[in-house]
Amino acid sequence: MSLNDASETTSAAGRPSTGQSFAQKITEAAAARPKARDARPLLRLWPFVARHKLEAILAGVFLLGSTSATLGLTGASRLVLDHGFRREYFLIAAAVAIALALATALRFYFVTKLGERVVADLRRAVYDHVLGLDQAFFLKMTTGEVLSRLSTDIAILETLVGSSASIALRNAITLVGAIGLLLVVSPLLTLCVLAIVPVVLVPLFVVGRNVRRLSVKAQDEFAAAMGFAGESLDQLETVQAFGRERAAQARFGAAVEGAFAASLSRVRARAMMTFLVMSLVFLGVAAVLWLGTHFVSGGSMSGGALLQFLFLSVLAAGSVGALGEVWGEVQKASGAMERIDALLRARPGIAAPPAPRPLPVPPRGEIAFEDVTFAYPGRADLPALNGFSLRVRPGETVALVGPSGAGKSTALRLLLRFYDPDAGRVSVDGVDLREADPAEVRGRMALVAQDAGLFSGSALDNIRFGREDADEVDARAAARAAEAEGFLLALPRGLEEPLGERAKTLSGGQRQRLAIARALVRNAPILLLDEATSALDAENERLVQLALQTAMQGRTTLVIAHRLATVLKADRIVVMDQGRVVEEGRHGELVVRGGLYARLARLQFQDAA
Repeated sequence: MSLNDASETTSAAGRPSTGQSFAQKITEAAAARPKARDARPLLRLWPFVARHKLEAILAGVFLLGSTSATLGLTGASRLVLDHGFRREYFLIAAAVAIALALATALRFYFVTKLGERVVADLRRAVYDHVLGLDQAFFLKMTTGEVLSRLSTDIAILETLVGSSASIALRNAITLVGAIGLLLVVSPLLTLCVLAIVPVVLVPLFVVGRNVRRLSVKAQDEFAAAMGFAGESLDQLETVQAFGRERAAQARFGAAVEGAFAASLSRVRARAMMTFLVMSLVFLGVAAVLWLGTHFVSGGSMSGGALLQFLFLSVLAAGSVGALGEVWGEVQKASGAMERIDALLRARPGIAAPPAPRPLPVPPRGEIAFEDVTFAYPGRADLPALNGFSLRVRPGETVALVGPSGAGKSTALRLLLRFYDPDAGRVSVDGVDLREADPAEVRGRMALVAQDAGLFSGSALDNIRFGREDADEVDARAAARAAEAEGFLLALPRGLEEPLGERAKTLSGGQRQRLAIARALVRNAPILLLDEATSALDAENERLVQLALQTAMQGRTTLVIAHRLATVLKADRIVVMDQGRVVEEGRHGELVVRGGLYARLARLQFQDAA
């Protein structure tokens, strides 16, 4: 590899992978993934390159200029030697060297700039696309694996676009140009050089195919390992609470060792390929040089011509060797691009139709479930909703109660159109959600889930997450209504105080009240409360219930609650069991009936007593 090549290469970071405990998962994942047998998947990068034509053209121009100057330097060296080292020929050689330096610097700048720009565009495109995928997609692929593709696989492509592609193109052009000049200088010696090429190409492609396979395996293992690492770090409190740190360390340690073994196999294969290619090339060059010295001594070739031929041969040999090394990187990048492209080709099952039906304006807040049946993907024999029907009038507060697994939260997920029903119809203001734009549907709803789902940043950032254009006055009003203003203003920087990852510096009850403030600032006509007060103590629950009573006025509200005391004032209580409605009415009516609700109420209120 030349010094020019070395200036553009980047060192590969060690990539951890899964260990023996993941072996079966890794094998299945690797078998399920399509394998790139050649470099064609890299053609999918072209649309990203085509967006920046000027940089691509300039990179190509200076690439040709740099390569031409390199080849020209061999001719200048011949002139210097054949003309007795005269001053003017030294000046010609110096001018060619300066042109080479300038073209190389400009090539490096534009190639690197183009690579950084393409990778930035690709990273944004993948992230934007993933955000639009539906919940069913993430039942099949872990968040850790998605992050692996966003980081490691795109980093591999960054190396390709920013350096390896330039190295490959430059060496390919150098090889063609060198062979052309070699034919001019000495056709006979050139034929000897060309005879070496088939001998070099055989190990290049045979071993290169094995490098690609090992590279894909290492990437698959790394993705699986990152999935486990992401889960364990995300649930760090649980890991520590159960004293499973050492088990997690051992599991990930095995993953790291597995990655090292996979990477070492790939490195061995590449080292063997490099050894074979360069040994064969330079042995051939030595043989050709021996012939050339006989031609010079016989007077059929000048010393300058032999020097130029030698330089050109070295350039050609170095180009072949560099292409051999880069080919492994190209195949590795091809596997990475195939994994990235799998994300980009994924299509959400939940998407806006070609001509979405607009929701009526102004919104009424009417909700209807009509004989809905739904089972989560992969669980067709266990429907979460089975013939579920419910109509909620505008401005009505309806509580969904029932045992765990009755389908309460599933109903909210269908209403938010995270999923579509397998049968039946879900509508808002008379519009079937499958005919509407999901973004417009969700824009009319505000959710407070059992898990507060907060983000790093300040309290103000989290409240504004509900409505981006909310100012500080709106945010404080929402915090006040959620009984959160007091503890937020007590923070050192008030609403601007950073709360840490997932706002873990706050207590559970404080996080829940902050989530309620985020929902209130949204001013949505439909309010969805999924165990919204589950993390509050009795006093805070009473205060938030008062705030929610105000927030519910003029809004349609669906409340999910296991603690029946929180839904006593609902306009209607709907009792669910096994995915369907079994009772509905007000608290007093349902208690008198003596059904499922009466049994749940008796158990809870007797326990409370």
